[in-house]
Amino acid sequence: MLIAFILNSILVATAVVIHYEMLRLLSIIIPRLKVKHRLRVLIGVFGTISAHIIEICLFGLAFYLMLHHGDFGYLEGNFDNSLIDSIYFSFTNYTTVGYGDIAPVGALRFLAGVEALTGLSLITWSASFMFMEMTQFWNEG
Repeated sequence: MLIAFILNSILVATAVVIHYEMLRLLSIIIPRLKVKHRLRVLIGVFGTISAHIIEICLFGLAFYLMLHHGDFGYLEGNFDNSLIDSIYFSFTNYTTVGYGDIAPVGALRFLAGVEALTGLSLITWSASFMFMEMTQFWNEG
């Protein structure tokens, strides 16, 4: 369980750093762009979505590796032990959609919970960031 806790902590820290760096980069790039406000917003949205996809893939890779190396549990249901299914599970978990077609068993349940909380936090951080960026240029049209 200690190893799972350490791995989860590293994953969360890595996801937060990725997100912070992407938002920092966007906050530098967006104001410098000499394009209409609408395009700046689109660049911000696609940039934040890109960060989320990278973070989801990171968690998906962690699920995949933890499934195949070590005694962390397994994923049951409509799951074929592939990397793509691990990433799919990560997408549904990170976004807290939770379709229920795949369920974690064992220590992977802790990672699933941590990912859902991390995803919720990072998604709201992105929404706050985009709101702040949009209000800076609100009157430009």
